[in-house]
Amino acid sequence: MLAFAAAVVFVIAFIIHATEASTAAVFGPTSLMLLGLALLALHVAGVGSGWSARGVRR
Repeated sequence: MLAFAAAVVFVIAFIIHATEASTAAVFGPTSLMLLGLALLALHVAGVGSGWSARGVRR
């Protein structure tokens, strides 16, 4: 799920960069890219994946 959120953030950053829209520093393409990379890092680390080592019973 975090990978999908990262993809959305990357698309928004690309659109802002491609249109050269003037935005605040918080919503600039670079800051959105860093946010997307942070979301991808959390996804790769397994945060929010829904897997649990404990409590798996059938």
